Amino acid sequence: MLRGLTGAGLGRIESDERLIELAAAHGFQAVDLDAAAFVERHGVEKARELLAGSGVVIGSIGLPVEWRTTEEAFLEGLKKLASSAAAAAALGCKSCCTYILPSTDLKAAHFMALATSRLRTCAQILGAYGIRLGLEFVGPHHLRTRWANPFIWTLAETLDWIEAIGESNVGLLFDSYHWYTNGLTVAEIESLRADQIVHVHINDAPNVPVSEALDNGRIYPGEGVIDLVGFLQALQKIGYKGAVSQEILTAEAPNQSPEELILRSKAGFDKVFNAAGL
Repeated sequence: MLRGLTGAGLGRIESDERLIELAAAHGFQAVDLDAAAFVERHGVEKARELLAGSGVVIGSIGLPVEWRTTEEAFLEGLKKLASSAAAAAALGCKSCCTYILPSTDLKAAHFMALATSRLRTCAQILGAYGIRLGLEFVGPHHLRTRWANPFIWTLAETLDWIEAIGESNVGLLFDSYHWYTNGLTVAEIESLRADQIVHVHINDAPNVPVSEALDNGRIYPGEGVIDLVGFLQALQKIGYKGAVSQEILTAEAPNQSPEELILRSKAGFDKVFNAAGL
């Protein structure tokens, strides 16, 4: 597994180039970023050189399509998808991810029909470039009632939905926070196949009741109560070899510098990866 970073958890980091620089300097092997913007700034060959020279790969890109709201917004975003996929593929990135909010103001059945069709279209476009689509179920309890109607927030439901979408390149974005807030165990990870997981996020939770853990209340790996050792060992056991990327969402921006925060991140990764024997 590759130790990875997103920009979430590193404070006011000024650019993807700085993210890559910090990652390389502190032993991280992957970063999540906007490949299309990176290629637009540097061109494909220079972008490849920058990544290769740093010993860093792109773990995943975000899905640049708004599939949750209007048809107009979806179609507008869809125009960007092929170019984003082409840029990612040119830089060796094989995954693209999006999240599923656990409630919606639309009627759930209507939203399911729309979203299934839209995500199938996205998956088909991504598949033409050899890229997989990861769907992230979102577990925190407060979001389950944030909007009018409940939607999907469990692993089992997400797996059912992936089957209904029916494209072989669709799988899971598996986040330790959502694993924890769903009350899942190591056994649920061990029941999966590695090829069902597109990408992984890692973070920790404060010592509060699970039902009170807020989506923007995450803390750094190794600083909280999630069994991240078991989480990583289970991923290792099923043969997952991709990036495990830190994603720390907080209510307020951290007041430490990116340089200080990456040292904190590295300490957390060292603690949980070493304890897991990785």
